[in-house]
Amino acid sequence: MKIQLVSILFLMTAHTILPNNFFFKLDDGISKAEYAEKVKDEFLHAWNAYKKYAWGHDQLKPLSKSYRDWYGENRSLLMTPVDAFDTMVLMGLKKEAAETKQLIFEKLSFDKDFYVQNFEITIRLLGGLISAYQLDGDSRFLSLAVDLGNRLLPVFNSPTGMPYVNVNLKTGETSGKINNPAEIGTLTLEFGTLSKLTGNPLYYNKVKKAVFELFSRRSKIGLVGTTIDVETGEWINTSSHISGMIDSYYEYLLKAWKLFGDEEFKFMYDESIASVNKYLADNTETGLWYCQADMNSGKLISQNFGALDAFLPAVLVLGGDLNRAEQLQNSCFKMWIMHGIEPEQFNYKTNEVKYPNYVLRPEIIESAYYLYKFTLSDKYLEMAKLFFNSIVKYCRIDEGYAALKNVITKERDDQMESFFFAETLKYCYLIFAPDETIDLNKIIFNTEAHPFYIN
Repeated sequence: MKIQLVSILFLMTAHTILPNNFFFKLDDGISKAEYAEKVKDEFLHAWNAYKKYAWGHDQLKPLSKSYRDWYGENRSLLMTPVDAFDTMVLMGLKKEAAETKQLIFEKLSFDKDFYVQNFEITIRLLGGLISAYQLDGDSRFLSLAVDLGNRLLPVFNSPTGMPYVNVNLKTGETSGKINNPAEIGTLTLEFGTLSKLTGNPLYYNKVKKAVFELFSRRSKIGLVGTTIDVETGEWINTSSHISGMIDSYYEYLLKAWKLFGDEEFKFMYDESIASVNKYLADNTETGLWYCQADMNSGKLISQNFGALDAFLPAVLVLGGDLNRAEQLQNSCFKMWIMHGIEPEQFNYKTNEVKYPNYVLRPEIIESAYYLYKFTLSDKYLEMAKLFFNSIVKYCRIDEGYAALKNVITKERDDQMESFFFAETLKYCYLIFAPDETIDLNKIIFNTEAHPFYIN
């Protein structure tokens, strides 16, 4: 079996130029259970650094041993604690979860007179609070979620019903009429679950209308563009792709059907993914990739691919297209090993790195997790080991984890995003954790990896 797996990995890299110092040890003799504990240890290493230098603030700046609040000094919305809480629960870190829960109930308030970005607040905070309520059961989590959801609702008061980018949490004033499919379409799970938990259909109706309005403006060949004016409904940027600003729009079309059983979302996903696979999938001698093309003509614009695009294998698995998912994950793996860790974006035709940073992203690990759960192939366990060990090797510092400014030089950057706890370490843990930790037949993860119950 080991020989077969080795040959698979070499075949995957047959057309890739490997760094001279690259070495992949297939079987390190460490069990899944031991790897799960290793991930928990690294979570605690990063969390203790957050507690030491950024407690009560949105995120740690690990190099300067300081903190960043997203919307200015003394405007913390506890981004990291809320995002990290359900990971602690799943890992069985009871002490840390209790301390975090106390901090949230003592310090978190949304009665704030400043603008926030609806999308990020929804997936991280609203999603985190809903998941915390479903996993922990304390009704105060739901009360906070309802308060936040109500304060975000004014974003939908555009002429089309598609949301504005920003909203003032106190006044309800909105701004940002040029939005994108990801920020318009990646709200359904959170607001829909809020409707389910409260019995108030308003939240679900708002997000479903927004998605329908966006879907109805797709081109004749079934693609959406990068930016759209939510007041006029006119496309501003007509480049179509699966990367940032569009990516999770496709994810939520599928997951909304899975979570709520709404067949209209299944129809929208089926129509959309067919067009994506027809016009954006790019089969090359180095494997399957997804390109950028004009939404109206399908004409090729560029052949860039990156860390955010690596979400798609997971979605393809959930959508029943296992063969395409495995092909694309093989390509994502090549992107990772090219420099020992993935760049934000590179050109898969020329191998030129376009954006060399790595911000501790989870998507490639998320896809390995789904592929392992659906295939039980050890290949994806080995991938996950490599991803995790690479992050430890290049990003771990004495005080937490640091993003990379450049994956080629491995120069570090002074940031540790909250999604490192919510997603990256969670998916690293879950791929090695006992099967009963999460039942994928009973939950759907939002795009920030917060688990929501299907029933």
